[in-house]
Amino acid sequence: MPKQSVYIETTVVSYLTARPSRDLIVAAHQQVTEEWWENTLSLLDPFVSPIVIEEVSRGDEASAKLRLEKIVRFPVLEITNEVRDLAELYFKRIPIPDKARGDAFHLAVATYHGMDFLVSWNFTHILSARVRAVIQDINAIRGISTPIICTPEALMEV
Repeated sequence: MPKQSVYIETTVVSYLTARPSRDLIVAAHQQVTEEWWENTLSLLDPFVSPIVIEEVSRGDEASAKLRLEKIVRFPVLEITNEVRDLAELYFKRIPIPDKARGDAFHLAVATYHGMDFLVSWNFTHILSARVRAVIQDINAIRGISTPIICTPEALMEV
């Protein structure tokens, strides 16, 4: 049986590689991410996109290098014209700020390429029920499948 596919959004890589947070909730997410990465990821086929690579490359050089090392072996899903069109449609329908346009691309890449799952810790622009409902509606109208959008914690058992 083939492995299920998972699109790994930037926040997951960031939580994995960040210094332990003093914020208890963030620290818990970091711990869950580390456990998921070590124990569950090998049961899945992981993918990233050029958007993830661009985002993890930002900031402190040493931290960016560490983030890139974590994803270097993952296949990179292409940003096609169809992905761009889908991302633009999502962006128009989801009330998110322009600075979060990349989040619409994460959703579009995972959807267009038929990922089984999209994992993220971005509760505002990716994981919120409102966003997931809009994406589901758009995809249903277009006759395309929506990946299961969840946290690493929700995907601990595969």
